[in-house]
Amino acid sequence: MINTIWLVLMGGGILVAAFQCLGLDYSSASGLVMNPSFEPLTTLTSGLFSSAKASVELALGLVGIMALWLGLMRIAEESGLVKIFARAVRPIMIRLFPEVPPEHPAMGAMVMNIAANMLGLGNAATPLGLKAMQELQKLNKVKDTATNAMATFMALNTSSVTFIPATIIGIRAAANASNPAEIIGPVILATGVSTTVAIIMIKFLQKLPKYKLEVPEATAIDEQGEI
Repeated sequence: MINTIWLVLMGGGILVAAFQCLGLDYSSASGLVMNPSFEPLTTLTSGLFSSAKASVELALGLVGIMALWLGLMRIAEESGLVKIFARAVRPIMIRLFPEVPPEHPAMGAMVMNIAANMLGLGNAATPLGLKAMQELQKLNKVKDTATNAMATFMALNTSSVTFIPATIIGIRAAANASNPAEIIGPVILATGVSTTVAIIMIKFLQKLPKYKLEVPEATAIDEQGEI
């Protein structure tokens, strides 16, 4: 899908530039006048090359700071800091996901995913999130419809509270910001508000009849997710 979007944007830009090369002038007193010029295409080509150059310079500038933060996050992961966060959020998770057994593998994967997101461990959070969804699917009685737990987890994962926004800090450092880490406070506030709103809205929508999941009575699933 993203490739299609980029193709449409690039194709649209080329077509607009080509049309502008015709130099159509509707304001002339003698009517429609054409003043052909290749300047729009020249400008487009120059813009493409300058943007490509800027993206490479930005990426190279991010290498150092990202290596530093990812290294620190790796240390936090290996030292058990992620597990400490996991234990801290576990009581809250049990209340947010009452339909998921506390000892089910899905609960553990979700706790670890959210803890990783809190520490900015995006690379570690992604496989944990996929694992959590796989385990939640085992508890799903209607396989082609997302459960309340799935929807709640997706909302939490998308709006997750972040204590160390390593990626944003890296981008600001690459852009020569005077204090790249000053974004930490606003990020914690913004993600805290977004997570609160996400939880309120997902719990509100789950109570509406339109979004209630019809579960077949004949289907029984044990705590391990086996049918």
